[in-house]
Amino acid sequence: MTALMEEKDVYLSAFDRFEPSRAGDKPALRRLRRGAIDRFAAVGFPTLDDEEWRFTPLAALTRVPFALAEPGAAVTAEALDHAALEAGPCSRLVFVNGHFAPELSSLSALPAGAVVASLAEALAKHPDKVEAHLARYADGEDHPFTALNTAFLRDGAFVSLPPGQAVTEPIHLVFVATSPGKATVCHPRNLIVAGANSQATLIESYVGLGEDVTFTNAVTEIVLGEGAILDHYKVQRESRTAFHVARTQVQQSRSSKFRSHSLTFGGRLTRNDINAHVGGEGCECTLNGLYLASGEQLVDNHTRIDHAMPHCASHELYKGILDGKARGVFNGKIFVHQDAQKTDAKQTNQTLLLSEEAVIDTMPQLEIFADDVKCTHGATVGQLDPEALFYLRSRGIGSTEARALLTFAFANDVIGRVQVEPLRRRLEESLLAARGLPRTSAEEAV
Repeated sequence: MTALMEEKDVYLSAFDRFEPSRAGDKPALRRLRRGAIDRFAAVGFPTLDDEEWRFTPLAALTRVPFALAEPGAAVTAEALDHAALEAGPCSRLVFVNGHFAPELSSLSALPAGAVVASLAEALAKHPDKVEAHLARYADGEDHPFTALNTAFLRDGAFVSLPPGQAVTEPIHLVFVATSPGKATVCHPRNLIVAGANSQATLIESYVGLGEDVTFTNAVTEIVLGEGAILDHYKVQRESRTAFHVARTQVQQSRSSKFRSHSLTFGGRLTRNDINAHVGGEGCECTLNGLYLASGEQLVDNHTRIDHAMPHCASHELYKGILDGKARGVFNGKIFVHQDAQKTDAKQTNQTLLLSEEAVIDTMPQLEIFADDVKCTHGATVGQLDPEALFYLRSRGIGSTEARALLTFAFANDVIGRVQVEPLRRRLEESLLAARGLPRTSAEEAV
């Protein structure tokens, strides 16, 4: 109990130093932060006794006395280009340790009325657009890390799309974590508001420079107006010494379409929460995910889709590849409420274990309170198919290359669904490099 209090006190003391420095913020924002830190003080960090965290021990994270990251970390354009995945022509906002870096950012042509800016700038220039939605969907009542993020809310990305407009080029949000010689934490807060019948592609990239010990605690709120379409990609490629906890909260209106691709490659400990509230008739929600882990990495994916209205569909496919002593967690929940008749929902989790010491805890779940629905869910866990390995070996392919090709084919079922071609190619190259294969070998054999 004393250790838990000490771990919590690190952040409470940091807040006592942080809040006076934000004396110029609006009273409503300061009240929001104060309420959030009070909530965190009341509940503290989750333990293995908490049902939602029972497979994810947090001691390695909570025992590190992270200091709050401050502005000033130097990142060159060359280092950024090497670390960040290429998304082709796009509008790019870059944040270093949670702070906006205008010298590394650039905007393409945007439709009239569209806003792509740092959250701090938007709070100053467009307060009505921000305050109508900020912290209205992702609160910290049931999630201590969200409460902690809100308590230190300072900057992040703000995207507002006007009704009826389509942004043709992707919007790329790049979050760089770097802190040589010092363990630091940052709390990026992102707010995405898509007006009625708008359309856009959004990429969140989280990257690390070097083997720094960093903690990224991110929250992204996404609000889709009636008929809006958003393709959302979250790519986590931080260092193997990094900790990453992220929550994406989606609010859908009538006939909107949300497509998510969560891709996790880095981090010592990663926890991704994606929650979608399907709040209007005729909505579509797609959640796809791929996670690769080796060594002693731990990747935890929690998803929740709330079907609250009738005539909606959701499709979910998460795949994991675990090697070494890596551990994965998949907890997927689909709730079909009483009024959500004619719901069509499908959930699948497939995991490939490449070693005898890798472990996956998978829990696909359905809770259905309507009687006219079509819902399925399932999970498979296995190793590489020996017959497929034999077939490749019989064609003169070595054992190592054959295993790598089958692993690539398994993962490419998700990566192949990425619609941004430059991003998809870079992801494929990263996957091939991780398995020790050149692109030509995979293209010839798959």
